[in-house]
Amino acid sequence: MPTPTPPTDSRHPHGKQLNHQPDIARAAALISDPSRARILKALGDGRALSAKMLAAEAGVGAPTASAHLAKLVEAGLITVESVGRSRYHRLAGPEVSLALEALAVIAPPLPITTLRESSHANALHRSRTCYDHLAGRLGVALMGALLDRGILTGHDGTHRQEEAVRDRAAAYGHDRDYRLTAAGRDALGRFGVDVAALPGRRPLVRYCVDWSEQQHHLAGGVGAAVTARLFQLDWLRYGASPRVVHLTEAGAHGMAEWLGLHLED
Repeated sequence: MPTPTPPTDSRHPHGKQLNHQPDIARAAALISDPSRARILKALGDGRALSAKMLAAEAGVGAPTASAHLAKLVEAGLITVESVGRSRYHRLAGPEVSLALEALAVIAPPLPITTLRESSHANALHRSRTCYDHLAGRLGVALMGALLDRGILTGHDGTHRQEEAVRDRAAAYGHDRDYRLTAAGRDALGRFGVDVAALPGRRPLVRYCVDWSEQQHHLAGGVGAAVTARLFQLDWLRYGASPRVVHLTEAGAHGMAEWLGLHLED
């Protein structure tokens, strides 16, 4: 009996058989370099930043930053576009930010040695973006308020490590069954988020385990749309550092009126 020929992937230019197991070691090696990790973290809010700014965030010179950026582009973790003589980089997609957030949950904290580092760490803990949705204490509080108001249902927003077992074929951030309620769709519509018009390429409701709060914050299409609406209303503004956001005075009043959410500074 003839030996079966291994199947080939017709999309491969040479018809070779592809190993579809992920090369975790290669991805981890790229992220493990401290300078590249700082570059990826700086891009974590989804915005495009210049090579000059990323070099400053990484604490390296322009030639070194250029070499790191080239490796990240080649690996498909970031993309680059040219505007005039400047080159701007951004994360290749939300899955890169999701992977960084997942690593941050289990990573030991970096030592803080200066007042500037302390201030930046406090700002990130208070309120930041996780790619295109809200994170930190503000993001966790928003998730809790949406659950309290019945806009979301399915879980209580608490991350319990002992229960976070992926016992079914589900991606990270989707093993807790959060759902948008019918009343929630109406409430979001009145807030200015048309759920029916959101792109269908991503789940409406997902969550991330917030690395600083060890709670869940809202991701997915709804999380992105709500965050975009907060910026549109000028309830949120970007801070001076990448990923850091600030709740405005109008935002504090708005959150209290919309969700009964009263936040300390």
